[in-house]
Amino acid sequence: MAAVVAQSQFIFGVRAGVKNGLCFFDEQTVVFPSGNNCICYNTVQRSQRFISGSEKSQGLRALALSANRRYLAVSECGEKACITVLDLQHEQGRRRKVLTAGDLPVQEFVCMAFSPDSKYLIGQAGSPEWTLIFWLWEKHKILATVKTTNSNNPVTQVSFNPYNNMQLCVSGSGVFKLFRYSEGALRQSSFAKVESVNFLCHAWMSEERVITGTDTGRLLVFESGDLRKEISVPSKAMKKIKDCDVDESPAVPRITAILSYSKGFACSLGPGTVCLFEKTEEDSYRKSREVQIPPCRNDLTPAECQEIDTMCISPAEETLAISTDRGQLYSVSLSSVDMSKEEQLHFEFLSQPFHSKSITGLSVCIRKPLVATSSLDRSVRIWNYETKVLELYKEFQEEAHSVALHPTGLFILVGFSDKLRLMNLVIDDIRTVKEFTVRSCQECAFSHGGHLFAAVSGNIIHIYSVTSFENILNLKGHNGKVRGIEWSLDDSRLVSCGMGGAVYEWNTQTGKRVSESVLKSCSYTGVAFSSDCKTILAVGTDLTLKEIQDCQVLREVPPDEVAHTALAVSRSGRVVFTGNSSGTIRAIKYPLPIQKEWIMYQAHCGPVTKMAITYDEQFLLTVSEDGCLLVWTIIDKEGRGHRSNMQIVHTEEILVTKSDLEEKTQSMLELKMRLEELQMESEYQLRLRDMNHNEKLKELSDKFTQQIETLTTTQQVCCWSKNSTETAIKHSKELKDLELSCNQKLIVEHEKYQDLQQKYERMQKEYEMQLKSAEEKKNQALEDLTQQCESKLQEKTQLLAQCQEDAQQQIQMFEEIIKQTEEDEEEMIRDIQIKYEKKLHTEKEINTNLKGENGIMNRKFYSLQRQIDDRCTDITKLKQERQRLLELIHSLESDIEDLKRQISGHERTGLDKDNTISGLKKKNQELEKLKFVLEFQLSELKKQTEPQQDNIKEKRERIRQVCEALVQTDKSNAQLQLTVSDLRLKLRTRDKELHKEMQKVNDMETHLQRLKSDLHNCVSFIQDPRKLKDSVKTIHTKYLQQSDEVEKSRLDDDIQKAFRNQRDHLEKTVASLKRRLALSAEEHDKVYVKIMKVSDNTDGGHDHCNTISPKRSYCVAERSCGCGPIQTGWEVGRTRAESRSEAPGQSFLMPGLQPFVINTVSTNYIPKQRSTLQLHGHQRMLHL
Repeated sequence: MAAVVAQSQFIFGVRAGVKNGLCFFDEQTVVFPSGNNCICYNTVQRSQRFISGSEKSQGLRALALSANRRYLAVSECGEKACITVLDLQHEQGRRRKVLTAGDLPVQEFVCMAFSPDSKYLIGQAGSPEWTLIFWLWEKHKILATVKTTNSNNPVTQVSFNPYNNMQLCVSGSGVFKLFRYSEGALRQSSFAKVESVNFLCHAWMSEERVITGTDTGRLLVFESGDLRKEISVPSKAMKKIKDCDVDESPAVPRITAILSYSKGFACSLGPGTVCLFEKTEEDSYRKSREVQIPPCRNDLTPAECQEIDTMCISPAEETLAISTDRGQLYSVSLSSVDMSKEEQLHFEFLSQPFHSKSITGLSVCIRKPLVATSSLDRSVRIWNYETKVLELYKEFQEEAHSVALHPTGLFILVGFSDKLRLMNLVIDDIRTVKEFTVRSCQECAFSHGGHLFAAVSGNIIHIYSVTSFENILNLKGHNGKVRGIEWSLDDSRLVSCGMGGAVYEWNTQTGKRVSESVLKSCSYTGVAFSSDCKTILAVGTDLTLKEIQDCQVLREVPPDEVAHTALAVSRSGRVVFTGNSSGTIRAIKYPLPIQKEWIMYQAHCGPVTKMAITYDEQFLLTVSEDGCLLVWTIIDKEGRGHRSNMQIVHTEEILVTKSDLEEKTQSMLELKMRLEELQMESEYQLRLRDMNHNEKLKELSDKFTQQIETLTTTQQVCCWSKNSTETAIKHSKELKDLELSCNQKLIVEHEKYQDLQQKYERMQKEYEMQLKSAEEKKNQALEDLTQQCESKLQEKTQLLAQCQEDAQQQIQMFEEIIKQTEEDEEEMIRDIQIKYEKKLHTEKEINTNLKGENGIMNRKFYSLQRQIDDRCTDITKLKQERQRLLELIHSLESDIEDLKRQISGHERTGLDKDNTISGLKKKNQELEKLKFVLEFQLSELKKQTEPQQDNIKEKRERIRQVCEALVQTDKSNAQLQLTVSDLRLKLRTRDKELHKEMQKVNDMETHLQRLKSDLHNCVSFIQDPRKLKDSVKTIHTKYLQQSDEVEKSRLDDDIQKAFRNQRDHLEKTVASLKRRLALSAEEHDKVYVKIMKVSDNTDGGHDHCNTISPKRSYCVAERSCGCGPIQTGWEVGRTRAESRSEAPGQSFLMPGLQPFVINTVSTNYIPKQRSTLQLHGHQRMLHL
């Protein structure tokens, strides 16, 4: 098994079309389907927990969460439909039970529901049976089944009565039924007539009341299974439908989801709209608020026109979340919503905006933790796989087919149907820099250095310069569309694969193919270099993973049931990740195993389109046709990752245009001026408020003083106006009472005055503190703005200066490197020139006596000399080459024997033709007799026989030409025999020469070893010039003079021996040819006489003989060439590639046949680095 494994970490995307595809596990965690997994997403911590689907699952169909929010039921399709019940409180979502339909033929479960006590589970099977199954799921027991509808009326939702475990509701197209479980069976308890109504959803509001939504926008209220009333729908939703321009939107606002909660219920009222209804005192419902999906500024397609699939509410009813048909998740906080306000309420993204269609492109960069994706939803998105956020996204007018990030993360390539665009990634936008006329660009990629990029248009690969935008190369050779390209680590090579079954490796400097592998039965979909760039790995439609090197397939991973669609190779070279058409990911160890050994991971619910590994090998990124981007963590169990300890510092720089920077600076200045204006205005308001307070305080003081004086005067008047006749006791008592009351009033007024005085002082202090704090805030804000601007200016100045210094240093360094390199290259060239001039002079002196074959021997000697200098190990390869050539000679001799047997077979065929001619002759005689019998009937046709007589003469002339051709054939046979003998002689001579050269190589090797040893000993006298000179002279005398004498004597002996051998061979060859020529002439005379007899006796059957004679002539010609193999027009396919030695020959004509071409080839064996057989020869060409 692989030592490197992958663990799913985060996924961007939601699988649409899953019933109840969004649930709240708690206040912070939601559960939704994505790919082939269920995701538990924590909205606060931005973390995800994966619950993988079954191994052979074909996708999720529906979800259901129990009332206690502990168990999750997942409906999966496969060979047999099943429902898996998961325990969400377990960390890995432990499977509790797997429920099936038993013996019932169920293909899928379209919807499910738990009972209120979470003990029972119902599942609605799909077409054609539409069976409702009632489980006691913990015991894996089916309690009851019932058929809910027919195949023409699908069911859309089933649910339990939240107040009764035994009652449930089923709704669908023309279906609204209540069932009750009793006595071991499900019995229908309502029979409402709703055949013409298409119910899309329903919700229980009480023990007897159910609210349903229809495809025509109606809210119907059922009580005890009977239709009671209809809730009126506002007209705004209808107006919204008319204003929406999305083609998929229906003509009326469909109610696709209903959710009940404590205050009432919520329902989707048309695309992108949710209405909240509250209960009223009259036991009815009224609309309280409306929540809409907001339009996005970057979207060209209206986001508010999405159809809402699912709604759910948190346990505390503080958050409402929805999922849409475009795979988006939204939420809104209900705790902060004021139902009495009339302002518009909008949803917010629950996590990030996702792709809504198939993802076609994937690319990562080196200097930033960014990944770019392109999709058929006409958008390009930039994700951060470390922070798990969407950095940038933009929608275009046309679909994006491919994408490539620059290694710096500042630029991006996007391929469209009509052009290829190079764009800048600025702070808040993706802006086009340059457009290239590359149509239907399905693949594009930057080089690792970032100075080049490759783009595919059909079956042509264009290579452009990033700096000059110049089209440097156009790589042509693929017959089908190119489906994958990848650069080597040093950018010197590019590998590509296509639908035509070809994998090509290109040299990006010259534009030539380095290697190729063609398998027309396989359409390749992905290709990649190995970690050392020596081999190529490719996947295609033949279900195998291939490893290719030097135009040959080294290894193949055995095929499986599904085809590989993408692959990625780690830079450590220990693991290969592949994605297949079922959406699973496989980790295969490298080097590739012989058996089926891999680790499989459940990932996507559609074919994997692209895969990539980050530069630090920490993450694996996969995308699929389901529109999801999945981030995997790569774990090395043995801790031997290639870059596991390498910390890559990601840059934080971004591109900002000058205009944007000026706009932001201008905005800062305007905000600063606005701040000053606000401060002045606040100070003015404070001064006005102080003046108003002072005036009010003064008015109150005057008012109370006047009241006190008025009261005092009134008291005095009252005292003096009393009747003097009152008694003294009464007067004194009244006086005391009056004084007491006045004192109390004075005390009260004095207390009021003190309270007002304290309030005035307190207000004065508060306003002084407010003024002081406002002044401090103003000063602090000004200081902060000043410091920020100065710090940014200083940083930019320092950065500019540093960049200028770095650029200057790099220029100086590069100039010095160029200068040193030129000097080193010149010195090397001089040394090499002197070395090879000495070698040339020495070789000329040695080879003066070999003038006859001087050119060939020189080339062989220089080739062997270069091989000795490069590597000595080639000698063993040459021995193997010699053995292979000897085997090839034996195979060629066997081919000669086969051809001879074919010639004898042709001779037997000629005898059969002779027998046929004799039979035809007898038939001709019988026809002659019949001719005389019927002569009186043919008297009218005598005039027509005269042209036939002329035709007979022409045929006789043609027979004469055949005879002449036979004579030429005899001569050709003799020449061919001589040529074959000559070739065999040359072959033996080349074998002897090869043996001699091998002996020379061994001698030269020994000679060089001894010379190296003596030179090494000579180095010890480097401090003593005299001894050094003597040792050099000794070496010169020992090796150079001795080698010259030995070589001359050896060459003279070899020449004499070769001359004697050649003379003996030629004498034997001449004698053999004479014997064969006599036999051939005798046979030719016999054939000629037989043909002349046939031609004289076939006046009536000349047409048939004319048809046979060319074939007979060809057989005779072939029979005459029995000395060796002849390559005819229809026997070319029998030749063996690169190893077949053709027999020499020449052209000849035959009656009724086209001229033939026969190759005259001489065979020379020249050893090379790669074992090949060199065929040198010439052709005698004939006009076809």
